[in-house]
Amino acid sequence: MIGSIDCMHWQWKNCPTAWQGDYGNRKGQKSIILEAVAGFDTWVWHAFFGVPGAQNDLNVLGQSPVFNDVLSGQGPNITYRVNNTVYQTGYYIADCIYPRWTTFVKSIPNPRSQKQKLFATYQEGYRKDVERCFGILQARWLIVRGAARMFDEEILRSIMMTCIILHNMIVEDEYDYDAGEVHGAKWRTV
Repeated sequence: MIGSIDCMHWQWKNCPTAWQGDYGNRKGQKSIILEAVAGFDTWVWHAFFGVPGAQNDLNVLGQSPVFNDVLSGQGPNITYRVNNTVYQTGYYIADCIYPRWTTFVKSIPNPRSQKQKLFATYQEGYRKDVERCFGILQARWLIVRGAARMFDEEILRSIMMTCIILHNMIVEDEYDYDAGEVHGAKWRTV
């Protein structure tokens, strides 16, 4: 698993009048979208910021560079087996809006068997990693929690990316990778 992927809207209070149609949602709120991939420790592996808030997660994915390395043949070399099927690419945990691609693993909507229920429980837990990351970014950086007040989209991009870089530096400094506790389960570093 590479991480969980999702989008967050950052409200843009001072969106220029000429752009309000692109950046506004049905409720009239203006926002800019951050697409992120976060790991179990909330480390942000991928961040794509600047898509107008009127778009949904699929539109953001269509513009995102998240698959550029894979498409250019420079993606990570990963091999794993599930149910006697060998896979050669990593995967992202995603919610139900993402397409049915082998690179996205989504929860089972109505799990019936005990095995399906267990899978859905774990998958939904890991999918929350990116949501926790968004919550931490908003809790840690007041500027991200409130509505953006700048007029220039490039300044907002710099602010968001700076907050993400600082967040990753804090995660790297504070997280004890040798302890090996992930979602209540022990794991080993090799």
